[in-house]
Amino acid sequence: MKNITVSDIKKNNLSLIYKLIYHSGKSSKQEIAAQLNLSLPTVSEKLRKLENQGLIIKEGYFESSVGRRAVAYTICADARIALGIGMYNHQIRILSVDLKGEISASARYDLEFQDSELYYKEVSYRIKDFILENNYLTDQILGIAFAIQGLTSVDGSKISFGKTLGYTGLDIDVFSRYLNYPCAFFHDAKCAANTEIWFNKSITNALYLSIGNHLGGAMIINGQIMMGENGHCGTAEHMQLVSEGRPCYCGSRGCVETYCSLSALLGPNENLPDFFGKLEDNSPDHLGRWEDFLSMLALTVNNLSILLDRAIILGGEISLYLREQDLERLRSLTRERAVFPDSPPQIQISSYPKDSVSVGASLYYIQDFINQI
Repeated sequence: MKNITVSDIKKNNLSLIYKLIYHSGKSSKQEIAAQLNLSLPTVSEKLRKLENQGLIIKEGYFESSVGRRAVAYTICADARIALGIGMYNHQIRILSVDLKGEISASARYDLEFQDSELYYKEVSYRIKDFILENNYLTDQILGIAFAIQGLTSVDGSKISFGKTLGYTGLDIDVFSRYLNYPCAFFHDAKCAANTEIWFNKSITNALYLSIGNHLGGAMIINGQIMMGENGHCGTAEHMQLVSEGRPCYCGSRGCVETYCSLSALLGPNENLPDFFGKLEDNSPDHLGRWEDFLSMLALTVNNLSILLDRAIILGGEISLYLREQDLERLRSLTRERAVFPDSPPQIQISSYPKDSVSVGASLYYIQDFINQI
């Protein structure tokens, strides 16, 4: 066994104190000493060190009916930030997230995707401009996370499967050569699921389905996103739903993607507000398409539930528009198809549907920082 040094103990105490303040929101020197069973001089020393590093600040006092009021310590949320970059066909979305997971700043740029050096350089320069406009310091930035519509290598250095935009095999070097920060690729559905876990601590085991222009899935086990040996874990979008069905961009036919994504639901030049507006007006065409969509989604949910026996969380753009009557209809359709009628699939709606992809990408760097402090 490795010998534990005095330096190890000091670092561990520093980490314990920071995490206690982080998770409690505010804490006093006396509370920290009592909860961690540390001496007041030790706690005082570590608090000074964290203050000098800019990681915590004094923020008022706790109420006290006896003696002096205790100083309240809280974390400095903007001591570090991470950037999340959403890459889409016609635009890029840049946002920064602080240590509490809150969005500090955001920007959207219309930019047509091209698999070219010119495009990657342009994206990198837009990121640099974003950093300068928001006065972020170099040491403040933990990393830049690129959320992509595709699968990535486990270490995030390469896109292993990216047929939606045709960037399979792309190396993170196309960005990191221009950006002097840690950079990595992340699967967009896993990013959205990561946001869900961060803001909904009750989630332990679930399958997250992100329903946007494309469908994406992510497996959550014990509160963690599972990658699998090859990064394919949770990709429900490429399960075959209909034998010899609609052609999928992956090269197969009848995938869930081709029936349960917005690309499958919406017509040319149609968007979700328009679609749901027509539903409210009881348009026969839209009512029929919606019923077909919910039927295929119910079939998908049941298939997944039989295999996984865990909650299904519906996220992505569609979750912003789902009405209670839509959820009830979906639940009714799943009950009709349920193999085990006494325990039909549990269907939940995302608790953080907006910007979940870019936020979740950023949170990977935030989580690493908090874990390693």
